[in-house]
Amino acid sequence: MTLAPYASDPARSRGREFSIEDGLTRGARSPYQRDRDRIIHSIAFRRLRYKTQVFVAPDGDHYRVRLTHSLEVAQIARVIARILGLDEDLTEALALAHDIGHPPFGHAGEDALDAALHKAGGFDHNAHTLRTLMRIDSPYCEHDGLNLTWETLEGLAKHNGPVMQPNWALAELDGAYPLDLSSHASLEAQVASLADDIAYDNHDIDDGLRAGFLDIDELLAQPFVAGHWAEVERRYPDAPRDRQLAELIRSQIGVMVNDLVAQTKANLVGVESVDEVRAAGRTLVAFSPEMAEAERTFKRFMYDKLYYHPAQLETAKRARAVLAELYSAYAQEPVLMEEAWIDGLPRLEPGRSRHIADYVAGMTDRFAITCHAQIYGRTPEGLTNV
Repeated sequence: MTLAPYASDPARSRGREFSIEDGLTRGARSPYQRDRDRIIHSIAFRRLRYKTQVFVAPDGDHYRVRLTHSLEVAQIARVIARILGLDEDLTEALALAHDIGHPPFGHAGEDALDAALHKAGGFDHNAHTLRTLMRIDSPYCEHDGLNLTWETLEGLAKHNGPVMQPNWALAELDGAYPLDLSSHASLEAQVASLADDIAYDNHDIDDGLRAGFLDIDELLAQPFVAGHWAEVERRYPDAPRDRQLAELIRSQIGVMVNDLVAQTKANLVGVESVDEVRAAGRTLVAFSPEMAEAERTFKRFMYDKLYYHPAQLETAKRARAVLAELYSAYAQEPVLMEEAWIDGLPRLEPGRSRHIADYVAGMTDRFAITCHAQIYGRTPEGLTNV
């Protein structure tokens, strides 16, 4: 496939933080293909199987977790990248890795670790994605981290836009391997970011209905949904309701993708290089103004009815308490951590506190629950609401 002039060309990659001897490369793959493969084979990626997406430690097999969400984002992102003539492998790598820095229990866990590190610079899941991939997950003999390309690391750091005030974790990494944080990221990173929105805007409907947190009549009355639902009922009047809802979600994803592609193509008129993308001063991958407003309105509905549902808030409160108690236990008695983490514990602050947070952040939901029960002699209750 021929890349568009504004795509990230793997032949022109800025390289990796640590040089690699030519004899050590395995297979005829581009730099971005190797990045994607390193991410897929990493421990951090595998752990996403047991990390919260919307619901904490869901009992049902059909609920999404961080891993399934990341795979869905990658599928949507790759389709968009192909239509726009972007590098699909870089786009896929960014989509697969974008949530690797999430601690157990999702944003509730992030809040707990941020509070625990309030004297040590706080905790941010996006910066922790970079920290995990560049320093913590280290399967190679020659260097720390996965040693991903500059373009993949830059995209993960800036997929939501320029970072003008990086927290301590991202600032440290940027100091060691500058990522040009003040500019916009590549189109591949911008695509991965909006593919994330498309995925959870729609797939969270499925999980919310399955859990009984969303009222079907309120959902179908939303302007973003109503028109699509009317068309589904017109085309498939006799289909079972569950199949109609599946068709609704597919339809909405398709409409959002088509809108994004059309608006982005218009925004890219006259753009002839990836350097122009980074210097554009604005995000070029975007929805139309009408779709952007509809998406924002629908997101407010989802926050009100699903993400801030009373049962969700109560579960999040309990999850924060579990992680806060875990962090406190390890801070007081580091010998409770695994041996390798004890051996690497810094003597001085803030490194000591940050190291303990790294350990906790790497846990899955179920491992955190197990560790809490082992330390405190009781299994935390109310940590699943579906």
